Amino acid sequence: MEHPAFTLSALVAAGGAMGYMRKGSVPSLAAGLLFGGVYGYAGYLLHKNADGGLELALGASSLMLVTGIARGIPSRFRKPVPLVLTVLGGLGSAYYFKKYKEFYP
Repeated sequence: MEHPAFTLSALVAAGGAMGYMRKGSVPSLAAGLLFGGVYGYAGYLLHKNADGGLELALGASSLMLVTGIARGIPSRFRKPVPLVLTVLGGLGSAYYFKKYKEFYP
């Protein structure tokens, strides 16, 4: 169950670094590293079977989904960044919500 968290961690951190390299966007770098760190920590907690990992991954995914939707509405999802945020946030939210329901019926 930790594999998606580690994958999302790498993707989000790489996306933030790419935004910084292409356009010099410090907020993209900061958000990418912050979300990447949160996903990485959630994956670590999930791997160790510790408390809070599932909730942390679900929270980060939900926040990324909301952020993607908020950024995508003005551009009608024609720009790639809001679209990617929405898709990754939606997939992560769906996966971790499903896992949450399995563990806490």
